[in-house]
Amino acid sequence: MNRMSLVLALASVLCTAIPVHSQVPPSASEQVQVGPPPVRRAEPPSASATAQELEKRGDALRGEKAYLDAMDYYRAAISKTPRSAQLLNKMGITELSMQRFKEAKKDFEKAIRLDRQFADAYNNLGVTEYLAKKYDRAIRQYEKAIGLNEASASYYSNLGAAYFSKKEWEKASLAYSQALRLDPDIFERTSRSGVIGQISSPQDRAHFEYVLAKLYAKQGLADRSLECLRRAMEEGYQRISDVYTDAEFGELRKDPRFAQLMAAKPSAIPE
Repeated sequence: MNRMSLVLALASVLCTAIPVHSQVPPSASEQVQVGPPPVRRAEPPSASATAQELEKRGDALRGEKAYLDAMDYYRAAISKTPRSAQLLNKMGITELSMQRFKEAKKDFEKAIRLDRQFADAYNNLGVTEYLAKKYDRAIRQYEKAIGLNEASASYYSNLGAAYFSKKEWEKASLAYSQALRLDPDIFERTSRSGVIGQISSPQDRAHFEYVLAKLYAKQGLADRSLECLRRAMEEGYQRISDVYTDAEFGELRKDPRFAQLMAAKPSAIPE
């Protein structure tokens, strides 16, 4: 989801329960072979380890994408500290990484019941609603997270993604603009793995790139704005002529590279 969440990250889920590997024999038609399910690689959690040690080991395993092993350690840790909202949140993130969306949602809900001020848990719960295409519910969770922490660019980026999916362009732009104000690099880090991966329509992908181009232009980030404009044209954005009248591009239109890009007219890339 790939150009832009989860949020989070989390809007980016890269691991499947049963990985599929493409095989292309040199002289045969393309084939698909289903690989074996993931296996545990780490030693089982030690009964004598403290909750903190188990959590730390779980964090390391999650960083290595050894999600099943990480869950073993998190479960062992939470058996010793059953009221840890932080552990439940980490378990939910790990479940998301394995595309176990229902389980992840339950973990985030439990974390919130234990800590009503846990902004990340509200945001992450919103991600599960977003992935289920329940955008209004996602928006409510993101707004709760923002109410608790207005300094997180990711929350605003996720909020923008939900509004964008509802085609509420103005609200999406406002949320994205706030995300960019808080973190000028937010979309550079997440555009390849977040919301754009959830956008199946080439028209909407093109519109998304155009929205980003406007935001970057407004911030004076000419290089990034031009790159997004190029991608918008490659995706076949139908209203590209608006670039000559939209106020956000006022300064960019003075850049010689703008004229070069528009003269080149990058053609739409076929699906």
